[in-house]
Amino acid sequence: MVRSIGEAVSGVDVGMLVVECQNEPRDTELELLERFKREKLPAVLVINKIDLLTDKSALLTCMEAWKDRYDFAAIIPTSATTGEGVDEVVAALKGFAFESPHFFPDDMVSDQPERVLAAELIREQMLLLLRQEIPHGIAVVIENMQERQTDKGSIMDIDAYIYCERESHKGIVIGKRGATLKQIATDARAGMEKLFNTKVNLQCWVKVKEDWRNRQGFLGSIGYKI
Repeated sequence: MVRSIGEAVSGVDVGMLVVECQNEPRDTELELLERFKREKLPAVLVINKIDLLTDKSALLTCMEAWKDRYDFAAIIPTSATTGEGVDEVVAALKGFAFESPHFFPDDMVSDQPERVLAAELIREQMLLLLRQEIPHGIAVVIENMQERQTDKGSIMDIDAYIYCERESHKGIVIGKRGATLKQIATDARAGMEKLFNTKVNLQCWVKVKEDWRNRQGFLGSIGYKI
């Protein structure tokens, strides 16, 4: 996945690197900065979770350390929890925005296939419902998606598999007596019915696939470009 991110750098106008003040730069972050340098890509550094800092002087130390590693267009301390600094991030990114040609019709809301949109709606509900508990090593794959006609109109059958890296993550997603997974599916189905303008029969299953993010064969099979 890190390789895929690196390949995507060449097609963007500005990069945004989100780090935490408590952590030392990781090898993957430094590799990404090297890619930024080769592409001569302007970048914004966002230092998140500043609300957790007890020693505010550590923030200045962190900013100086990152400043020496790359010529960032802006370095912005933020807290996603309190919202501090978020407006500054948006303003910094807007500075790199420009009006582009009109590539798609006005009524086209996305260039992604319906299966991808359905999977993202499920991921969205997991993020909203689980919040800090959400294991981010999760993939959602739509195994089946087809429309059928009934006496009461059309209905779309969707089978979705949620892949976790650990058995403990599976328990978090399913919840007590399946309550969390049921709520995820209910809310995601409502979003799908609104988007696809049809009734939806959504079935979700949770499976464990250890270390799936580092398995190239599995990544290719679920649609990630290798």
